Amino acid sequence: MLSLQLCSRSWCRAIVANRAPVCLTAAGFMPYISRVPVYNPVQTISATCSLNAARVDRDGSFVKYPRQSERKEYLRGSSVFSAGAAKTRSDKNRELTGGKGPAARVNDGKVALPPGPLSADGWKNLKLDHKEDSNFEDHAMAQMIKTNADIDIAKSLLSYVAGKDGDVTYKLLLKYLVLCVQQKQTKEIYDICDIMKMKFQTLETGVHSLLIKGLSDTDRWREAIDSLETLKKAGTPSARNYGECIKGAIEHREDELAWTLYGEMLQRDLVPPEETIQSLFNADQDLQDQAFRDRLIGVLRYFRESQIYPGQPLMKTIKSWFERIPSETWKGQLTKVTDSGHCQACKEPLESIHLTPEEYSTLKKAVIDSVIKGDDTFRKTTPEELQTFLKFVDSKPPYDIVVDGLNVAYLSRTNPLSTPILTVVSCLAARSKRILVLGRKHMLVNSKKWLKEDIRRLQEHADCFFLDNISLDDPFLLYACLSSGSHCCFITGDLLRDHKACLPNTETQRLFFKWQRGHQLVLPFYSSGNVHLRPILTYDTILQNTDISWHIPYDEAGVKRATYEVPKTWLCLRKY
Repeated sequence: MLSLQLCSRSWCRAIVANRAPVCLTAAGFMPYISRVPVYNPVQTISATCSLNAARVDRDGSFVKYPRQSERKEYLRGSSVFSAGAAKTRSDKNRELTGGKGPAARVNDGKVALPPGPLSADGWKNLKLDHKEDSNFEDHAMAQMIKTNADIDIAKSLLSYVAGKDGDVTYKLLLKYLVLCVQQKQTKEIYDICDIMKMKFQTLETGVHSLLIKGLSDTDRWREAIDSLETLKKAGTPSARNYGECIKGAIEHREDELAWTLYGEMLQRDLVPPEETIQSLFNADQDLQDQAFRDRLIGVLRYFRESQIYPGQPLMKTIKSWFERIPSETWKGQLTKVTDSGHCQACKEPLESIHLTPEEYSTLKKAVIDSVIKGDDTFRKTTPEELQTFLKFVDSKPPYDIVVDGLNVAYLSRTNPLSTPILTVVSCLAARSKRILVLGRKHMLVNSKKWLKEDIRRLQEHADCFFLDNISLDDPFLLYACLSSGSHCCFITGDLLRDHKACLPNTETQRLFFKWQRGHQLVLPFYSSGNVHLRPILTYDTILQNTDISWHIPYDEAGVKRATYEVPKTWLCLRKY
């Protein structure tokens, strides 16, 4: 095989004379607590308000489910926060809109690559076939990266360029490095690393990132650590940069260095890549003394605190690690959790989804300070309207349920829109629930959409507060619900991600998401006279343990989970 050192002899002589700092960017080329079940006031609501479930037909009309089994499969254990729920909604929407998606992009600059290495004349003739392409060499190398072409083809292109121009451009060298790293061509990575360090006085961050990836699992892995140190001086290295160096250190039995880099990652608020965590759990057994194992337990606690869910490969690694701990006997099983919050494998109850009084107080203060009184750009109201609403809520007895009126109304695809709200509220009021409905002032104007009689009857069943038409009701909903106490739930299809992001730190955001999953009722569809609310999970989907057990929620392979969703699959580990 041709070496890069050999094919570049014709231009290496010019390196010293042409030394210059690099100012081009490489960004475009980088590869780059209670465990006792708590009474849930929603269980009664979601169970007793279920009449006949319905589904949306292809033409947009609402029809009843033809089979009881289909209904049960759709509803049992389902949650708007369950992994895959967003993709299911997306697929249904795509089905309703005829499956229309964005048009395919045109692939510009595509070069027909040869099946093998070419001579200088061969590349010259191929370039003539693409004479309208002024960046033929760059496009050819980019195409090699895309198709993962034979490395010898790339080297023959470099040899042709060096012979023709007497030098190889920085951009072409960088793309060649990308291809070498992509294919783990260790010898070529060594060569290009030496050439670039000799040719250029300084290397930019993108090159150092590539060198870290290419060198970290080789005998020259310490040069990857050097590149990481260079990146630290320029700013904050990426989680991937740190992760590759940690893997390299562990593979070369430098465990103290690996843990030092891991600690730096956390201090910089970087989330370790799963492959990095796997390398720590897979470290040689003779490295894993008690102190090392305690650090690994600390990694699992970090997962809990940060609400991180391992993927299936990492889950299997964790399972194997527990099962081979010396002097201990652990057995792991893949399982799910019952609707009542018990592990199906060991029958142990999981932590409740409900906040402790201290957590609730912390969250309430954070939401009021950041979302209601703070600079939440998604609030969109006037100070006068906000004060009027706060006085209104504070003057009323606590509510059991707060309803986003417009959100419920637009579940119906036909007029009048006031009917769905009245149906839902009437059902809830029949269970003696105190209800607040948030609406807009335009709903008070009699029309085909908003029947005056429906609104009158609605006000008989619930307290109503009608906001200005330009106001957003989410902050009002949050205040009313949190002020009413931990028993109060709310109905909306809005996932409130913008308001969660306005909270001051990750801890309050975690509390918000936990509270939301334990209090948000969702009406997935509406059919005249039929109301069914999605059930709320009674347990918290978070890594948790006792002296003799660990329960770890994980992402099942092939299931696409949005960031606001939680997994439905668990690893149960039990000590015997």
